[in-house]
Amino acid sequence: MAKAEPVGVIGAGTFGTAMANLLARNTDVLVYSRNPELTQRLNRERFRFGVPLHDRVRLVNDFGEVADRCQLILPIVPSDNFRAMMRGVTDHLRPSHVLIHGTKGLDVTGIDERDIPTTGIERKNVHTMTDVIRQESVVVRVGALTGPNLARELLDGQPSASVIASKFDEVINRAKVVLKSRQLHVFGTHDLLGAELAGVLKNVIALGSGILKGVGLGKNIQAMLITRGLVEMVHFGQALGSDKRAFFGTAGVGDLIATATSKKSRNYMFGYRIGCGESLEEVTATSPELAEGVRTLMITRHLARSLRLRVPITEMLYQIVFEQYPVAEAMNYLITYPYDVDVDFL
Repeated sequence: MAKAEPVGVIGAGTFGTAMANLLARNTDVLVYSRNPELTQRLNRERFRFGVPLHDRVRLVNDFGEVADRCQLILPIVPSDNFRAMMRGVTDHLRPSHVLIHGTKGLDVTGIDERDIPTTGIERKNVHTMTDVIRQESVVVRVGALTGPNLARELLDGQPSASVIASKFDEVINRAKVVLKSRQLHVFGTHDLLGAELAGVLKNVIALGSGILKGVGLGKNIQAMLITRGLVEMVHFGQALGSDKRAFFGTAGVGDLIATATSKKSRNYMFGYRIGCGESLEEVTATSPELAEGVRTLMITRHLARSLRLRVPITEMLYQIVFEQYPVAEAMNYLITYPYDVDVDFL
């Protein structure tokens, strides 16, 4: 059997580290970090987030080395820094490179995000991460890594499944070769936009599910929120141009269930702390990594208004998180809201 190609990973956060260790089961991995001190320390200590780094994982502080050695690269950085990251590495990228991102968030251009609550936002201002890759580089063959991938479970060796979404069979097949293992099952789809949006939008519902738990509510209400949240995700996805079928597979409902029910989910735990009475500022200041759902909630709530979408869960969660609306009143509103769930999805 031919040796698997070496793979580069951009980002040494929890998910980037988890994917590096998984990739290292099959091939050599170069992890690029902007932080030279972190790079040196991890190469010396060989531990990250409480787990040993695989022997095949090496951290580097020079992206040029990654681009020279690796044709397949996985950018895994927070969405609010993704475009800046791409601008920082684009000079080293060539059309021969393949980029498969693992970032479940949205990018905003043409407006300062701090002004969105005042000015609103339109569809033309919102981009997926694959949009950003194409806009900021010469790379053509792009894809997204999505699915129920709780980083903590992956780091702990728990089995999972991922979806590689791309318009190119080559991208899907090359990703399968380097990622598939006994721990990770890998599926492929050509519905790139649908898979990306499903992974992005479920984070908002996970926030809400955590809030419910934080205020002491049970599984019955949590199940209702997740069910109605899935409907809202589908409506949102269709309004943004995706196929609704993507929301009913591993990248959609599978990822939603994992993220909206697990204490190992950053978005769920962020919401849980809000539900327990902490403010947005308090939770943000003491969270080691970004909960993508918070930023996504801000973007999608105002985008929904621009698109004239009926998204009561998104609206109520926005008011809870950003405007300190009482959770009990919000839940009463959602429970009594005349929500049509008899949607012809198929």
